[in-house]
Amino acid sequence: MTGEANAAISGAFEAGATEVVVNDSHGTMRNLVPEELHEDAKLITGSMKHLGMMQGVAEGFDAAFLVGYHARRGTLHGILDHTYSGATVGSFVVNGQELGETGMNAAIAGSFNVPIVLVTGDSAVTGEARALLSDVETVTVKEAVSRRSAKCVHPNKARQMIRQGAISALKRRSEMRPFKLEPPFELRLELMNAGMADAAELIPEVKRVAPRVVAYTSDDFIKIYKAFQALVTLAASTIER
Repeated sequence: MTGEANAAISGAFEAGATEVVVNDSHGTMRNLVPEELHEDAKLITGSMKHLGMMQGVAEGFDAAFLVGYHARRGTLHGILDHTYSGATVGSFVVNGQELGETGMNAAIAGSFNVPIVLVTGDSAVTGEARALLSDVETVTVKEAVSRRSAKCVHPNKARQMIRQGAISALKRRSEMRPFKLEPPFELRLELMNAGMADAAELIPEVKRVAPRVVAYTSDDFIKIYKAFQALVTLAASTIER
């Protein structure tokens, strides 16, 4: 993962970027090896983060890359398909549209007027990205054999592909627009069991709309996302360990 991040960073600088911020975003959010990361990039590592996988995005950035992403939960032939938390989240639906991590994070970036210009990962997530973001640059580095096995491009070749994808994405930056949904926003969050929804109802203004589904509304997508993180945290507290 550090090698693929470096490939994207190198491509960005070659295409003219003057600043690159990297947010370590998977699992514990401590996956990248800091000493091996490109020296000219800044690294955000660890959790909790108020903007989660998009921590660091802000007005003034020209573009965002999603490197090493997964397809949303329930996707056929998606490596480790999940939406944010495989243990708690069944689906994340805003205004009737189901979003995976690609769409969720594109909407966060869009709230700051930043377009997603590059998505890399398996064939399932790159297909999901093209369907949602149309002109986005994608790099497919593996194809699923099953949910936990894949046919992979050699790491050296994958890094070359990602570097070239980053260069191409920034060269085409003017063609791409931030992903924005229309307010007001209604989040319908499907959880994995009714007990998780019991816990999620503890948040004021959250409504139970089905045995495993809760809803929350706001005119601000960032509030929707922060409420989602709180809901998932409460849901996870019910898991017996």
